[in-house]
Amino acid sequence: MTLSIRDAVPADAATILRFITELATYEKAAHEVEATVERLHASLFGADAVARAVICEVDGAPAGFAIWFYSYSTWQACKGLYLEDLYVSPQYRGSGAGKALLKHLARIAVAEACGRFEWSVLDWNEPAIRVYEAVGAEPMSEWTRYRLAGEALETFAAD
Repeated sequence: MTLSIRDAVPADAATILRFITELATYEKAAHEVEATVERLHASLFGADAVARAVICEVDGAPAGFAIWFYSYSTWQACKGLYLEDLYVSPQYRGSGAGKALLKHLARIAVAEACGRFEWSVLDWNEPAIRVYEAVGAEPMSEWTRYRLAGEALETFAAD
């Protein structure tokens, strides 16, 4: 088995959308996916791209992906790397693909002098939590993530 990770290219947008849909289905939120191939092209590969993506391949076949972007820490006064999503298709789980994706991003974070490499995980996703803890990541239980989206965001912005 040959495992490799490469930067995503515009031709990967449909594959990335497939992975996003698989991930959303796994997280019981398939109905929330609004991404399209066109939106992925713009947000990942366009002139104003806000995020980056990598593809993990096993024997040349797409097995998983990760999407990430730079964040900023005021306390450290430097950028951080925030992992938005990491997903490995079921048939490739246990192959080391997830750990390889994490290690690839950790290396980017170190090379880019990031002070942090962070992500969120659903509290019921025990398989992912086991992987994260196995690589030395620690939960940040003192923080609660908040979100404004959709109608609530629009209403608040308009007031």
